Amino acid sequence: MTSRRMFLGMATAAAALAAGCASTASTPSMIEAPPIVFVHGNGDSASVWQTTLWRFESNGWPRERLHAIDLPYPLNRDDDSKPQPGRTSAAEHMAFLQAEVDKVLQATGARQVVLFGNSRGGIAIRNYVQNGGGDRTVSHAILGGTPNHGIWAIKGFREGNEFSALSPVMTALNAPKNTIGDEVTGPVRWLTIRSDNNDKYAQPDGLWIGAKGTATNVTFAGPELKGATNLVIPRIDHRETAFAPAAFEAAYRFITGKAPQTSGVVAESTAVLRGKVTGLGLTPTDPASGNYSNNLPLPGAQLEIYAVDAATGERRGAAAYAKTVAADGLWGPFTAQAATPYEFVVSAPGYAITHIYRSPFPRSSKLIHLRAERIADADKGAPAVVTMTRPRGYLDPTRDTMAFDGKSPPPGTVPGAGVASSRLKPEGPPRSLTAQFNGERVTGRSWPAASNHLSILELSY
Repeated sequence: MTSRRMFLGMATAAAALAAGCASTASTPSMIEAPPIVFVHGNGDSASVWQTTLWRFESNGWPRERLHAIDLPYPLNRDDDSKPQPGRTSAAEHMAFLQAEVDKVLQATGARQVVLFGNSRGGIAIRNYVQNGGGDRTVSHAILGGTPNHGIWAIKGFREGNEFSALSPVMTALNAPKNTIGDEVTGPVRWLTIRSDNNDKYAQPDGLWIGAKGTATNVTFAGPELKGATNLVIPRIDHRETAFAPAAFEAAYRFITGKAPQTSGVVAESTAVLRGKVTGLGLTPTDPASGNYSNNLPLPGAQLEIYAVDAATGERRGAAAYAKTVAADGLWGPFTAQAATPYEFVVSAPGYAITHIYRSPFPRSSKLIHLRAERIADADKGAPAVVTMTRPRGYLDPTRDTMAFDGKSPPPGTVPGAGVASSRLKPEGPPRSLTAQFNGERVTGRSWPAASNHLSILELSY
């Protein structure tokens, strides 16, 4: 197997990839479309794949053959060899993926699956193919932004961490598999997708690991693997390597050998929504953001859904849906009105009353996961707390057109794709605030923090 690297602009990425892999990829009919298992990254949940699933569905992929998994404890350990509450080792992550693939194979009757991972999810995929029997059950493996050669390679610096190039996990995965030094396990076909220089976790300087000015000894090409098809798409960020339209186009072509009919989302006549309500873990995914993460259900949490005015965020009548979730944390079904934005209100003991504002839903989804939040200690004296967040990408003022409550760039964002949220503490009585990002517009309301309320304006694209 030989490596193939392609540096591609956003508009030409898909066409060039087809030429690069047409001889090795088959073109299944939609009846025979292989099941795809989507594996999220560190601290994330299955919900990040929502728009990717919509894009596959919009091209005729059967919904029942698209499976996004939810790792209960999605954060890696500080040292992979040492147990840590609320964290998973690389081996535990791989075992969970192995069990989920077995379920999908049994449910679909398929012989093999396609695996598509973002960031840490790609490490689990590599581990499963190399050590868990995935060489027999996986036809294609797609890794978006996976730190395949570590986020850092610094002697004496957190060498036991899964993300260190010097860790036992990474050195074993990158050991040559044949006499020409391939790093990937056959006969699986491999695709890596990376940014040219805009992935915060493939940087030669240690800024994003808290060591500005220190060489990481990792290059922009860190996500590439010898023996894989390696695709470079300029200016995409760490998450967009899996969730951007161009990443979808590349993945679709790699699997089928042909172009998708669309990289957009085709609306359905009816959108039926389901999801899960979760709480917070003990460990922040990003100390600067104040966000916490696990994917365990939050039994007893109350959920209300309101249709809101797109221009003001004001509620349009009483709750359209209400439920106290059971032990599994699941909610739904809820049939959304076409072109209507919604406010999701989650409340539970020990949490803030969390108001989440979302754009209209063009298609059905069972991945509308909602997390109850807490007001950070630094924000407890604020009149209100409103956060603009982009789960499927970052906020780059040098690349994107965006504003938060009329402020452009949004407060807290910096040049380069390294920040995924912006927070405001608006004074005065409750009022409307709008988050705008490259054409998407979400308007919500501020709520009094003194009464234990907070607001989140969540961008979908």
